[in-house]
Amino acid sequence: MVLVAVDDFLFRSKIRTTGKQAGVELVFAQSGQDVLDQARALKPPLVIFDLNSSKLEPIAAITAIKQDPALAGIRTLGFVSHVDADAIAAARQAGTDQVMARSAFAAQLAEILLAGGTGPA
Repeated sequence: MVLVAVDDFLFRSKIRTTGKQAGVELVFAQSGQDVLDQARALKPPLVIFDLNSSKLEPIAAITAIKQDPALAGIRTLGFVSHVDADAIAAARQAGTDQVMARSAFAAQLAEILLAGGTGPA
């Protein structure tokens, strides 16, 4: 199971379709607080963030996940426009386990979901 914090309609659809094809259960968060609530309730092995989302407050959510001992072991992956150096730096400072360019994320999505959906929480 993978928790997804993405509000871009096209990427949500792409992730949903790829997850279904790969047989990976996905849960989509609706807000920054929902990300944290779902992470606490489900303890997913992986949370995927669109770092360019303002609605889902990805940097604050990543920081909260990384600082909460109850959520230790949850991996975080953020994807972002490759030219958004500020978002990349903020995500790394927040403790994001992996930061990827949007294009690389899209190209490797099936593998990311398969690996993330089966790892231990």
